[in-house]
Amino acid sequence: MYRIRLHGRGGQGIKTAGRILGSAFFAEGFEVQDAPRYGAERRGAPLFATVRAARQPIAERGEILQPDLVVLADETLAAVPAAGVLAGVDARTVMLINSSESPDTWRARLALGGSVHTLPPATSDRAGERLLGAVCAGAAARCVGVIPRESLAAAIREEVLVMGPGVVEATLERALWAFDCLAAQAGCVAEGRLEAAADWKPPDWIELPFEDARISAPHIHAAGTSVEVRTGVWRTFRPELRSELCHHCHWICSTFCPDGVITADTGGTPVIDYDYCKGCLVCVAVCPHHAMEAVPERGGEAAA
Repeated sequence: MYRIRLHGRGGQGIKTAGRILGSAFFAEGFEVQDAPRYGAERRGAPLFATVRAARQPIAERGEILQPDLVVLADETLAAVPAAGVLAGVDARTVMLINSSESPDTWRARLALGGSVHTLPPATSDRAGERLLGAVCAGAAARCVGVIPRESLAAAIREEVLVMGPGVVEATLERALWAFDCLAAQAGCVAEGRLEAAADWKPPDWIELPFEDARISAPHIHAAGTSVEVRTGVWRTFRPELRSELCHHCHWICSTFCPDGVITADTGGTPVIDYDYCKGCLVCVAVCPHHAMEAVPERGGEAAA
């Protein structure tokens, strides 16, 4: 069975990538499962999609704990523990990373013992950001080596047809580009073995004695004591102010900001709190003077 995880961020088409890959496997006679998993349904939030494909019925359910292939669309997620990019990765897992860094650099950085391959960064513009999932699907299809180019193209047409012919053609272009780029890695992913029911072992339970709620219930003694999460790490694009175009009508962008991260200085100039700006770009859309500009996130400045 092939067990594949595709990691990315909301807005990059990772959920669609899983569906494309699943449809392509199905067209080749495989039994298939594909499912996304995400928390907050917001642009930039970490998420992943899973695909299982086998020549026989699939009895497994739930998350993929030991992946054969992990595709990382957004390299900044490697530094976010909650994203779980390396969960279950071992020496036989193939890692494919969308990055300008070399495979050796990533192997050393992540202390990986298995195969690591990289694709050149597939996009640096807003339109291409939405099609990163197509890159993931094309790359994964080539790496497993059992999906021909024609089946990948047919799956893309089937899954994104409702979005219009323009989107279909753009998606095909990105996916087939990735498929062709990885010609040397065709078939580098081996199927993982099927787990027999006889091999199942119950988990090691820890028995906790029941306690009275007055002993074990949580106590909150003060406000603001929960763990702080700087949600700015979700961003793939950031809004930046072009001061020469700003008319200081800060009440517009600050009112429409869904997270309230835009305030104003004493002169009425908008100030963005990048620690918590998620990059939804609502402010870019509502600014009447086009003073807010969407700029690709480079180097994870918000995490600093």
